[in-house]
Formats: sequence, structure tokens, C-alpha cells
Amino acid sequence: MGDISLIAFDADDTLWECQSYFEKVEEEYCRLLAPYAPADKVSEALFATETANMPLFGYGCKAFILSLLENAARVSGEQLTADEVTKIIRLGKGLLQLPAQPIDGVEETLKTLHDAGKYHLVVFTKGELLDQESKFKRSGLHAYFDDFVVVSDKTESSYHRLCRQFGIKVGQLLMVGNSFRSDIEPVLKLGGWAAHIPFRTVWQHEVVEEYDHPHLMRLDDFSQLKNLL
Repeated sequence: MGDISLIAFDADDTLWECQSYFEKVEEEYCRLLAPYAPADKVSEALFATETANMPLFGYGCKAFILSLLENAARVSGEQLTADEVTKIIRLGKGLLQLPAQPIDGVEETLKTLHDAGKYHLVVFTKGELLDQESKFKRSGLHAYFDDFVVVSDKTESSYHRLCRQFGIKVGQLLMVGNSFRSDIEPVLKLGGWAAHIPFRTVWQHEVVEEYDHPHLMRLDDFSQLKNLL
């Protein structure tokens, strides 16, 4: 790891909490649609709708809201009322105002890494640009980063572009994140380094089989980065 010069950080559920808020919205959504179908059926149908919509809508709150509405119309047999539509939109809008409060240990660790002056620090996240920029501003973490990059999806090519942007080889990149599928596996395949910090909840779309790797560090919490580097 002596050659690492760029540390990239995932945002949602790595720097600040996110997925738990989506789960709370889905619980309320299922209660709202209870007259039409049981909660497990509503959730199962929503997952299928989100999956089908991702190639068109991508990731993020706005894509989620559209999937909520489309799925509700289908589950209700096109009997959804105007009041129910309004309530679903209100639920979704709440996600656009998440607190973005840094997770315990995040700000202290970022300050330590930033003040050390050894690395470029960048947020590298996927989702909808305006939503992610808004959370980043509300988090109060902008002073610790050299850049904030939002991509439609985290693929091997997007990591290559990130390395080219900073003029480094992929072996000089350390990616830090909670999702093995998006934050860890693509970087390991390219020959980079990764630090996996699992969060207590995992989005179903991010679930993938995990494995050990010589370039993989598994951490229990964010503050352990200070001891790793």
C-alpha cells in the first residue's frame, strides 16, 4: 500500500447514513398500500420494478420515487387515488432532505488524513447529481476533499476514468466503501486497493458474494482507516 496516492470514498452509508431512511419509507409505503396487497408482495413487486427501471432511471431518490409510483399503480390494479399518489410523492420527497449527518468517526478520520497531506481525497459516488451534491453540502465534509465525483454507476471503466483524472495508476488507488459490489469488487479486479466497511443495512441490489483478496482490508468502523494508513 506504500504507493497509494488517491483515496476515494463512497458517500451513502459510508460517510453518512442513507439506506435505513429508504427502508423506513418502504415500510410506510407498504402500510399505505395495505388495502391492495400484503407488505411482502408490495416489497417484492417494488424490487422487480426498481430492477427493471435501473437501465433507464439509474440510482437515487428521484428514480426511487418514480418506481414507487409505477409499482403502486400496478399493485393497486390502476385504482390508486389522487390522495395516495400525493402521499407517495411526499414520502419520496422526504428522502431528498436526509440529514447527511456524518457517521461516527468519519469527520475525525477525514481531518487526520487531510491534515497529513499524503493523499488526494475524493468522494466517488453513484446516484443523481443534484441529490448527492445537496447531501454533500449538508454533511459539512467538503473541506476535507479535493473533488466530489458522481457517476451513473460504479464500473471498472468509471474507476479507470477516476484514475486518469488524477493522473495515477490503478495500483495507487484505495477505494473505501460499504458495498462490496460497487465499491470493492471492481477496484480489486483492476488491481487497486479497497477497504470494506460494512454498514448495518445493505440495499438488496448491492448484495453479492464476498471473498478475500490480498488487496482487500476489512474494517469494523471508519476510524480504523487512521491505523491502516
